[in-house]
Amino acid sequence: MIKRIKRTREFELSVQIKDDQFIRPPHDRQRSWLLNRSIAELSGDLYALDQLAQRFVPGTETLHNTDRTQAELSDQEIMEDWQVPLMQAMADIVTSVHGDVLEIGFGRGVSSSMIQQGGVRSHTIIECNDSIVQRFDYWRQDFEGRDIRLVHGLWQDTLDNLGLFDGVFFHTYPLNEEELLSQIGESVTFADHFFPHAAAHLHEGGVFTYLSNEIDSLSRTHQRLLFRHFQRIETQLVKDLAIPDDVHDAWWSDSMVVVKAVK
Repeated sequence: MIKRIKRTREFELSVQIKDDQFIRPPHDRQRSWLLNRSIAELSGDLYALDQLAQRFVPGTETLHNTDRTQAELSDQEIMEDWQVPLMQAMADIVTSVHGDVLEIGFGRGVSSSMIQQGGVRSHTIIECNDSIVQRFDYWRQDFEGRDIRLVHGLWQDTLDNLGLFDGVFFHTYPLNEEELLSQIGESVTFADHFFPHAAAHLHEGGVFTYLSNEIDSLSRTHQRLLFRHFQRIETQLVKDLAIPDDVHDAWWSDSMVVVKAVK
């Protein structure tokens, strides 16, 4: 059994390895290096989180325990205004190749307008909510002559019928309590369940972006999930988000990392 302890004024970390074959490289010194690195990294992360926590707003604890697939939602229930700068950064990424773009979730049409302004060859949107599809029909009138296609349904039911794209933009929300608990409560990012699907529908060199739910950097777990499906990742930090104290979304800090994942 191996034990590592790190004590500071603020916290104490303890790791006890019970299985002698767990983290077992060829040499003991290599094992010690890996264990010491993990302790040092967690320690540094705790100090960083302590600083980040001071920037949080209280927020409103909201648990959506009803099915939202066909719910009629207000603008702020669909997407709160503080997300607009993130949508712009993501739209800039997905339109950078000026090719065929797939957008999962129409919502208020904010990101869709930004994608059109960025200049794309074609724009395919998957949206399941009937009332939001009505919003799309109205929005579409401002873009006559553009190659814009709506696929009405859940992406889980429709995506396999579509081809390959140059860019994929993913911005949806949990449709029920089960998705909320499993895809947000038990994951580093809501979008990770979509990573393999995004990669499967991208040309080589195509780009994927999504709402990362990371405050100031990508965790190692998050990076490993991405590198299972993508060759390269780029990040940028969007700061000074105008988060209201009573924010309803599951976000409490004034910055978020925007990700560009390249297949």
